[in-house]
Amino acid sequence: MPEPRWVAPRPSQHGEASYYADAFHGRTTASGERFDMHELTAAHRKLAFGTQVRVTNRDNGRAVVVRINDRGPYHGERVIDLSYGAARELRMVDAGVVPVDIEILRPQPALATLPASDVITVAALRATTEEVR
Repeated sequence: MPEPRWVAPRPSQHGEASYYADAFHGRTTASGERFDMHELTAAHRKLAFGTQVRVTNRDNGRAVVVRINDRGPYHGERVIDLSYGAARELRMVDAGVVPVDIEILRPQPALATLPASDVITVAALRATTEEVR
């Protein structure tokens, strides 16, 4: 019988989540894309843009997968700001702020840690991939 393999837990974070909507709809996010309050996106202070995380509302157990595309939150001890669409999925719109667990599902490589030549190569590959789509 083979020995069981140890699997490292996914990186996670716990804290409070809030959401943002109408006042920011259509504005440019820190990543450069337009904020659409109906998409499943979020703002985080440190995670790389494009990182996918599962956010679980600890009050009701509902979860949603969002993509980080903005910076924040900048209020108190909150750990993530969700789009209105994500807040609806978590059924937290009425509460406004809820306790959450955040699990990183698909991290994006931090381009700032790569040598300049690799950053240019990655940027060119992304642009080519977008053209093909």
